[in-house]
Amino acid sequence: MPWKGEKDPYKIWLSEIILQQTRVEQGLAYYNRFITQFPTVQKLAKAPETTVFKLWEGLGYYTRCKNLIATAKYITGDLKGKFPDKYEDILALKGIGPYTAAAIGSFAFNLPHAVVDGNVFRVLSRVFGISTPIDSADGKKQFTHLANELLDKKQPGIYNQALMDLGATICKPQQPLCNSCPLKINCSAYSQGTIELLPIKEKSITKKTRWFYYFIIEHNNSVLVRKRGAKDIWENLYEFVLIENDKILPLENIKALKEIKKIFGKTAFEIIQISKPYKQLLTHQTIHGQFIKIKVAKQVLVSGYESVTHKKMNTLPFPKFITGYLKDKNVSLNLL
Repeated sequence: MPWKGEKDPYKIWLSEIILQQTRVEQGLAYYNRFITQFPTVQKLAKAPETTVFKLWEGLGYYTRCKNLIATAKYITGDLKGKFPDKYEDILALKGIGPYTAAAIGSFAFNLPHAVVDGNVFRVLSRVFGISTPIDSADGKKQFTHLANELLDKKQPGIYNQALMDLGATICKPQQPLCNSCPLKINCSAYSQGTIELLPIKEKSITKKTRWFYYFIIEHNNSVLVRKRGAKDIWENLYEFVLIENDKILPLENIKALKEIKKIFGKTAFEIIQISKPYKQLLTHQTIHGQFIKIKVAKQVLVSGYESVTHKKMNTLPFPKFITGYLKDKNVSLNLL
C-alpha cells in the first residue's frame, strides 16, 4: 500500500480517515485520487467543499469527509499548514480519535503510542486468551493498556504496522492462517482451540428500516435536487425529490397517492419509468426504495429543491444509494 512507510503526516492522516469503515481494496483508489488532486493539506483546504464531497462519493460515512475538510482548513489556517507533532494535539483535531492519533503519531513522528484497531484487538484477544468483550468500556481499557505495555517504544511505528498487518493477513476473523503465524507457539486460543470464539463482542446493533421514494422530475433538461441537511444520513450530499415512508408505497397507483398530490397539485405529469427496488445496508439502518422518473411540461416548485441542469448535476455529490441507480445498466437515463 502506498501509505506503508510513509512519513508525511498529511498522507498518513488521509489514508487513515479513508480506511475508517472502508476496506483497503476500495480505499486504495480513493486515496490515490485524493493525493493526485490534493497533494498537500493546503490544496485540500482551498478546494470547494462540493468538489471534495464529489471525490468522496461512494465511500459512505460522509461525516468523515466533513471532518476531513474542517481539519484541513484548521491546519492550513490556524496552524499555518504545520501538522501537529504531539499526540494530544493530534487527538484534538476534528474527526480524530485515539486510534487515528496513535497511528499518525507513531508512523509520522515515532511517538510511543499503541495503535489499537480491530486487527490488534483480535490478535491480542487470541494470543492472551482474553474473553473481555472488545466493544465494552472495560475491554477497550484492558486492550489499550496491554497494547501499550507490549509496544516497542524505540520503534513504535514499525511495531504498530507489524501487529496490524499480522491481524489483517494471518490472524484473520475467519479461517486464520495459524500454521503461518509467528505467534502460534505462544497463542492461548490456538493451544486451547478457541480461535473461532475470540474476540468477543457484547453489543448487537438494532437496525431500523426506512423507505425512500425518489422522484426524478425533469423539465427542459433540468432536474430538481436539494442538499441533505444535518442530523441525518448523507449530510451535505444531494438527492432528488424525496418521499420517505415507514412502509412500502403502492406505486401501482401513483397518481392517487396523497403524497404525490402534494408535490404536483394540478400540474400534469408523465411517468416515464419506475425502477426496480433498491436496498442499502448501513450500520444502524436499512434503506429500501425506488426511483420514479417523471416529466412535466410546466416546472414544478417544491420547497427546498432547486432546478439544475444535467451537466451541473453531474458535478454534485450523491449518496451511493442514488449513484447505484444512476449507474445501473438497466436504467435508461440521459443523466450521466
